[in-house]
Amino acid sequence: MRNTIILLCLLVSLTARAQKPLTKGVTLDLTKVSSTPIKAAITALQNNDERTWFSLFTPNVIFCYDGYQTNFRGFFRKSFGREHFTSIDRVENNGMDIYGGFHSDQWGDFKTYFKFQLNKSGKIWRLDIGQAAY
Repeated sequence: MRNTIILLCLLVSLTARAQKPLTKGVTLDLTKVSSTPIKAAITALQNNDERTWFSLFTPNVIFCYDGYQTNFRGFFRKSFGREHFTSIDRVENNGMDIYGGFHSDQWGDFKTYFKFQLNKSGKIWRLDIGQAAY
């Protein structure tokens, strides 16, 4: 009986760690996002689903943050669990450009843009993000 209780406690602890609630109760209305790959990317970001997020991008993705090219994988490995959209305010460019409220544990709350570009096979080959003024 004691071993069963210990096993149950361990299982509950591991399950709780695997289900990191990152968006802190924020539910986004993604109906404005018409592009399936972009909707999948935003959903993965919101759900802290790194595996899905990285699978949506080409291996040699170009990533620019505030106009400067930087390391895509390194940037997002640090961001997961600490950053998320709080609202989707505007969607432009056939669903490729997302504008909205954003939360960063380090930088606080601000407006941002994510501008995606897809290749012919539907993979994201470029992502530009930065602070938005609208």
